[in-house]
Amino acid sequence: MKPVVLQLIDSFNQGGSERQALQLTRLLSESGNFKVRLASLSPEGSLRSEIQHLGLGEVPSFPLNSFYDANAVIQLRRFVQWLKSSHIDILHTHDFYTNVFGMAGGSIARLPVRIASMRETAGMRSTAQKSVQRVAYSLAHQIVANSNAVRDTLIAEGTPPDKVTVVYNGLDVRRLMQTPISRADGLKLLDLDVAESRRFVSIVANMRHEVKDYPMFLRAARQVADEVPEAAFLLAGEGELMESLRTLANDLGIQDATHFLGRCDRIAELLSISEICVLSSKAEGFSNSILEYMAAGRPVVVTNVGGAGELVTENDTGYLVPSGDHEMMAARIVELMRDPARARMMGDKGQRVVKERFSCEAQLMRTESLYRSLLEPARRGSNFSQDAISK
Repeated sequence: MKPVVLQLIDSFNQGGSERQALQLTRLLSESGNFKVRLASLSPEGSLRSEIQHLGLGEVPSFPLNSFYDANAVIQLRRFVQWLKSSHIDILHTHDFYTNVFGMAGGSIARLPVRIASMRETAGMRSTAQKSVQRVAYSLAHQIVANSNAVRDTLIAEGTPPDKVTVVYNGLDVRRLMQTPISRADGLKLLDLDVAESRRFVSIVANMRHEVKDYPMFLRAARQVADEVPEAAFLLAGEGELMESLRTLANDLGIQDATHFLGRCDRIAELLSISEICVLSSKAEGFSNSILEYMAAGRPVVVTNVGGAGELVTENDTGYLVPSGDHEMMAARIVELMRDPARARMMGDKGQRVVKERFSCEAQLMRTESLYRSLLEPARRGSNFSQDAISK
C-alpha cells in the first residue's frame, strides 16, 4: 500500500504558503508515489478550484477562532479522530497556524511522521507566537525551511541543525512563459485604462501586512517619476492597507501614475507588460513573487531580506537593496530604465536560473526524498535518531 500523506493548509485564499502547498499537493498526486489527502483550517478561498480535478476525496476543514477557546478543543478532537480513521502516515503542515494545530493533533494521534514548515525569517512573529511555534516544532520530526536564510533563523532560535531540511519553493515556469501578447492586449486583459506609451514598474504583494513595506515602494516611485516621467506603477495585491496606500500615493503626488489592481489573477499578463519588477519587504522567507518575476524574464530590484540573496545575484540577475532604502531602490530602477538592453539581459539570466534551480520537479524530488527518509525508520520502529535520517 502507498503511504498516505496529508497536506494541512490554513485556507484556500491567495497567498504564498497556500499556493505552494496546493502546488505540492498537485505534484504529489500526479507523481503517484503517495496517496495524497488534503485538509484545511478554513474551507474558503478562490484557490479551491485548483484541486477539484485531483480526486482527493473529502477535504475536511477544522475552523478555528482561537487556539485558546472551547472550539479549539472541539476541532482538535475532530482532527485527531479524522487522522486515525484516515490512517495518515505523514502529516505536512505549511504555516504558523497549521504548524501549531497540526503538530498538536498529529502528536496526540501518534502519527509516524510529522513535518512542520517555516517560511519566514525573523521579524514576522510576536514573542508569544514564537513561543507557541517552538512547542509545535518540538512535536515535529522534521521542519522544512524554504531557504537557507530561514534555516539559519530556525537554528539561531534553538532548533537542532539536523532537524531542518531546506526545500526551495518550486515554480511552474511554463505558467509565466505564455505566448507574448501585445501591450494593448495586456492592458485590456488587466482592465487598465493606461496609455500604451507608459513604462511599467510592478510589485506583487499582499496589502494585509506592514512587512511588505509598500510605503518604501511608493517613495521610490515618487523619485523614479521625477527621473522617468513616462513611468507608471502597478500594485497587485489586496488587503486592508490599500486605502492608506492610496492616500500616501496622493500625498506623494503620484496618484495619476499609480494603479492599484487589487487581487490579480492574471500575473502572467501583468508581468508581460512590466519592464521592471520590485519587492520592498522588510522580511521574507523565500519570495514567490521574486520567483515569478524572474521566471517571466524580468529584471528585479528587491530588498535584501530573507532568501532574496539566494535567488538574485547582485548586478547579474537584478539588484539587491537594503530594506527601507527607497532612494537606492529608485536609483536602481532608473538605472535599468535607462539601459533597456542591460535590463533584458538580466531578465534572461534570471529566467535561466529559475528553470535550472527552482523548478516544480526539484521541489517534488526533494520533498519525496524527505518523506521516504523519515518514513523508513518510522516503519522499523525507530525513534527518529539523528543517524537514521538521511539528508
